[in-house]
Amino acid sequence: MKKAYLFPGQGSQKTGMGWDHYRFHGGFKARCDQANDILGYRITDVMFNGPDSTLTQTRYTQPALFVHALALYEMLGHHADMVAGHSLGEYTALAASGVLKFEDALNAIQRRGELMQQAGETHPGSMAAIIGLEDDVVEAICTEVSSEPDSVVIPANYNTKGQLVISGHTLAVEEAMDKLKVAGAKLVKKLPVSGAFHSPLMESARDELNAILDIITFQKPKALVYSNVTGAGSDSPEVIKENLKQQLLKPVRWTQTIESMHADGARHFVETGSGNVLQGLVKRTIKEVEVTGFQ
Repeated sequence: MKKAYLFPGQGSQKTGMGWDHYRFHGGFKARCDQANDILGYRITDVMFNGPDSTLTQTRYTQPALFVHALALYEMLGHHADMVAGHSLGEYTALAASGVLKFEDALNAIQRRGELMQQAGETHPGSMAAIIGLEDDVVEAICTEVSSEPDSVVIPANYNTKGQLVISGHTLAVEEAMDKLKVAGAKLVKKLPVSGAFHSPLMESARDELNAILDIITFQKPKALVYSNVTGAGSDSPEVIKENLKQQLLKPVRWTQTIESMHADGARHFVETGSGNVLQGLVKRTIKEVEVTGFQ
């Protein structure tokens, strides 16, 4: 039975995450302390003590989630057949599979979080969850609303069948929300985020992040890596790198990722990191598989 490990993205953070492991597991503590040294500040203070208003800032959320999830994965000592991560979690998957060294991944994530927060402040936008409509209906309404360069909204996360997140300029998102309600969506809810992630509004962050990724060595993975951008698995460092460079502006194709993993033989999915969001998405996407979590 093939085992797939999944790593969460923003929204799964929780003040206090990892505190017990830090106190009682030497390997977990060592990895966290290493992260503090690399970052130049104590990310563990933010993880363990918050406050929530600090932990939810993108520049702190991303390194905190990465360090926590990777240290947990290393605690387990298991062998993954395949790995994937939701948005920020894709970097965790790459470190877990040996594609990226810990310090390279953490440095890239630190700058990624800073750049995304800056982009959200410079180009304000919104995101909204849409539940109960077919993908093509949401896509068509987003296209209809996106008539001008300063009025863009796109599907940003394909989380599971009938559950998408849209992202873009605030007025465009709000117009799309109204139209999606009329179209019969069961739930339309604006999300409390600091930017229009996985949309063209993140373009100002892309070039510098990609310059960082270009100087990092991508190794051949020990486990098949599934891309947010394509939903498909690969063991090619070149393919993995090019997909990652597109990730910031492209939708997270999580539904397709889980379906691809299942088609490739995954029968046990393990969410490793804070929260249980990904476990729920797997259960709503694929039936009759084992789904567990470790946090």
